[in-house]
Amino acid sequence: MTARPSDLTEASEAGPAASARQDAGAVSARDFVAALASGLLVIEAFDQDRPRLSISEVAQRAGLTRAAARRHLLTLTQLGYAHQQGRLFELTAKVLRFGQSYMHSARLPRLLQPQLTRMALALQEASSAGVLDGDDVISVAAATAGRVVSATVQPGTRVPAWCTANGRVLLAALPNDALDAFIARQPMLPLTPQTVTQPERLRLEIERVRVRGYALVDQELEPGLRTLSVPLRNFRGDVVAAINVSAHAGRMSNAELLDRCLPMLLEVQAHLRQFL
Repeated sequence: MTARPSDLTEASEAGPAASARQDAGAVSARDFVAALASGLLVIEAFDQDRPRLSISEVAQRAGLTRAAARRHLLTLTQLGYAHQQGRLFELTAKVLRFGQSYMHSARLPRLLQPQLTRMALALQEASSAGVLDGDDVISVAAATAGRVVSATVQPGTRVPAWCTANGRVLLAALPNDALDAFIARQPMLPLTPQTVTQPERLRLEIERVRVRGYALVDQELEPGLRTLSVPLRNFRGDVVAAINVSAHAGRMSNAELLDRCLPMLLEVQAHLRQFL
């Protein structure tokens, strides 16, 4: 019996590709390109800890069959987005075009960058802005004023949301059921001796963010890194991003971070609301 086009579409959407369509919202099967979704999952399989992967490893991490992973990798290699050396594949710098397309076209980074630069120069501390992406925060703009306190303070970097100031500010804006689900799926491994690792304690910290309107995280992501963050709301009151100031613990105490940096964070927050 000849398969109907809808049958082929449904078959091609098995696994993560189908989940991606569900996560994206109400997109009909006929409009959803499963091959594109799978190709993006292949690119996302590579990260800092796994820069070079075999076909089998990509298949496992992307939730694809080995044959499908092989076809995607060979296509990416042919187009110049990946490089093959023996049985291993790695991404090439051409993949950065995707990030550049966002940074050059999206309104949010262009709106935030001047304010982050102004704040970094005035405070002489690093500043960045981030948005929630899955369980992580991805930086969309940053300024250092010559003081680089962490490799995570630059556009395009990803950090766990649960143990970072920007992350907790963004998590505080979630509905309670979504927040509970987020906390339940976090491994919460100690990244430093000061990392909060108890779900009940994390929930309490996020409740404090909701009451105070800011998050202060002291060396939970990296030793020596203290970060203060506030949410950015649009004219409807929805949280669309978070901005922070980061300082080295040896240079600034928690009290000094609040006294010196919170007033300007709140000033920038109020200024940007009329444009978001």
